[in-house]
Amino acid sequence: MATTFVWKGRSPTGEILSGEYVTESKQELVSHLRKRKIIITSLKQKSKEINIPLPFKKRVSVKDLGVFTRQFATMINAGLPMVQCLDILAAQMDKPKFKKVVSTVTTDVEGGATLAEALGKHPVYSQLYVNMVEAGEAGGILDQILNRLAVYLEKAEALTRKVKSAMTYPTVVAVVATGATIFMLMFIIPTFAKMFADFGGELPLPTKVVLGLSNFLRSSWYILALGAGAVVFGFKRFYATETGKLKIDALLLKIPVLGSVLRKAAIARFTRTLGTLISSGVPILNGLDITARTAGNKIVERAIYATRESISQGDTIAEPLRQSGVFPPMVTQMIGVGEQTGALDEMLDKIANFYDDEVDTAVEQLTSVIEPVMIVVMGVIVGGMLISMYLPMFKLINVVSGG
Repeated sequence: MATTFVWKGRSPTGEILSGEYVTESKQELVSHLRKRKIIITSLKQKSKEINIPLPFKKRVSVKDLGVFTRQFATMINAGLPMVQCLDILAAQMDKPKFKKVVSTVTTDVEGGATLAEALGKHPVYSQLYVNMVEAGEAGGILDQILNRLAVYLEKAEALTRKVKSAMTYPTVVAVVATGATIFMLMFIIPTFAKMFADFGGELPLPTKVVLGLSNFLRSSWYILALGAGAVVFGFKRFYATETGKLKIDALLLKIPVLGSVLRKAAIARFTRTLGTLISSGVPILNGLDITARTAGNKIVERAIYATRESISQGDTIAEPLRQSGVFPPMVTQMIGVGEQTGALDEMLDKIANFYDDEVDTAVEQLTSVIEPVMIVVMGVIVGGMLISMYLPMFKLINVVSGG
């Protein structure tokens, strides 16, 4: 098990040095420091900290990683030594977690590790990131690979933002509608109920229904809260299973309009990721394995793994993708052309760019469809409750007028 050690020492010139090192054995750290000709003055295991996740804790986002990669590529391309690049990047970071990760990577690289090995120790860097850096180091084109990675991360972050915006709008409207309904049933309707009790007489059926809902919500709100919590908990447990993920992800792809957004986003993510890996020199089987893990949908993931299995037996990429039924004919045909012409990475990049634009269009369609639907739903709910409350008043006016 990896352990973090805190060390202090002196360089051959007498300079006082210190740092942290993650390793599975103390002896490995001692050997590492001796190689750097550092005289150890203090070496102890770092005490374990209790990390409590806080809502305001700054995490390393895809955008942060994209900025880091872009700046790293620029400095490598300018001819700066790798360790100096990492030192500069760590010094200018404002997120402590990311700063610590880059500092540790710097120490590992100084100790003789390759950049890919050093990055691979930290979950901040995905398998895709590490594999591409490894291919860049092996081919002597690290600056080019980092540039490709930066472009990939920037476009991936933009795609994620689009999908989130598609999901956020209906969610916000639904929450507002639910909140308005609960507020009326809890605070507005009871005022009418007291007034109707003073009037006496038989109430219309819609009024009885609304008053019954109000009374139930006020007296048994905790039952509804517990029920909602149980549903959310049960959903999460079910989605954590293989069967649950398959069924829910399949259902999401079938939802009108929203399913189209999710499907197009998955295709854009798949083609962008695989195209970037292939163009960087990562073997096709490794590329498909990494792509499947970043698919974002279990149905798409299964289709990619089936394709990987088929390719390992000597088949093409396009045919198993076509048979999966997940990918549109245009996508499989373009991939087939890319395989035949030897320009698969370029074809995948063209498909990704096309589906990025398609996601934009689908999000606009989703917004244009959901907006009037949600307005009508809110109008029916709120308007229905108000009308049901005014029906007894109309009845009373008719009685008084007739009297």
